[in-house]
Amino acid sequence: MKITQIRTIHFTNFPNITFLELHTDSGLVGLGETYYTPRSVTTYIEEVLAPQLMNTDPLQIEGFWRRAYDGSHVYGNKGLEMRCLSAVDIALWDILGQHTNQPVWQLLGGSSHPDGVLVYNTCASAGYAQGTPGVGRKNAPALTQQYRDFEAWHDDAGKLAKSLLDMGIKGMKIWPFDPFALANRGQTISWKELDEGLRPWKQIRDAVGLEMDVILEGHGYWALQPARRIAEALEPYKPALLEDLMKPDNPRTLAKLRESTRTPICASELLMNRYAIEELMQANACDVVMTDVAWSGGITEGRKIANMAETANMGMIFHDCTGPVTLAAALHLAVHCTNTWMQEIVRAYTLGYYRDLVDHDFVVENSRMHAPTRPGLGLALRETAFTREDCVVQVLAEAS
Repeated sequence: MKITQIRTIHFTNFPNITFLELHTDSGLVGLGETYYTPRSVTTYIEEVLAPQLMNTDPLQIEGFWRRAYDGSHVYGNKGLEMRCLSAVDIALWDILGQHTNQPVWQLLGGSSHPDGVLVYNTCASAGYAQGTPGVGRKNAPALTQQYRDFEAWHDDAGKLAKSLLDMGIKGMKIWPFDPFALANRGQTISWKELDEGLRPWKQIRDAVGLEMDVILEGHGYWALQPARRIAEALEPYKPALLEDLMKPDNPRTLAKLRESTRTPICASELLMNRYAIEELMQANACDVVMTDVAWSGGITEGRKIANMAETANMGMIFHDCTGPVTLAAALHLAVHCTNTWMQEIVRAYTLGYYRDLVDHDFVVENSRMHAPTRPGLGLALRETAFTREDCVVQVLAEAS
């Protein structure tokens, strides 16, 4: 079996997502995905990875991963290069699963979570994170939305918490301190601003008590001093985790934050491979490890990151605020890994446009989600997706 065609699929209504298809001479098609800068992603795959993939055996995943990773060392082994490698790796695992007629989680060694993995809802709405960071998005399409969770937690976070519990979701993530970080460049937060940021936490605890696990998202915006102040102020509200209050670039500084609070520190999908995660662990800078399978090297690297976390007696969280293939790939890892704590979802995506694009319905039952059970990743782009007006297909390489 050899790879005979490589192409990307892009939907302009979802401008950050790049889908990747690897076609083989046996008729199998592997599906991958990554997120951000689709034109740059497409160019790098076409110029660098496609020549290494064409006419090769797609089942030799580990060998390809190492060659591609070593070939990118001039550029730092992270960012664009890792995101492109991630998309390819996910697609290769999809082919392997289809070839062996097994779901990826079974190929990894089976499921450690027969009842599914716990999920938490990142409280975003359908258009969230669909633009370029730091650049205002013009002419954004109007998306059909069943869940407007971003607006809901700004209005009444307690009411939103009840809505999630009614669906069986027992974890949620919010980011009420972000506006003050942006206004103050992350260098300080006043007592008044702090009290305003605590408002949704008060609403949640008043409405549902401790029935809901609540995570704080910090987006890496804060310096050490205000991060400590926020962590201290939140302790009475018993947050489940503090995620990326500071960027994880300096593990020693993050360790200082961890030493100053009783709340567990989660880090970080902002780290792009196991080597960066290892530095974080060596610095005692976190309690829980999070990774994004479509950013940090795919299923191959995600498994190694999870194994490192398990060795350090740390739980794993798999990130998804991106796309349906990322979620599917993460779920395969999540149900396999013994130390999985939670899987992130955005119900506005998972129960919304994900179902329009792929032929798998992600379902939450009792705050848990299962990985797809069909061979490979267990999902493909819907045929109807290719007829959408915003669909753009680009062939990057093809056997003559």
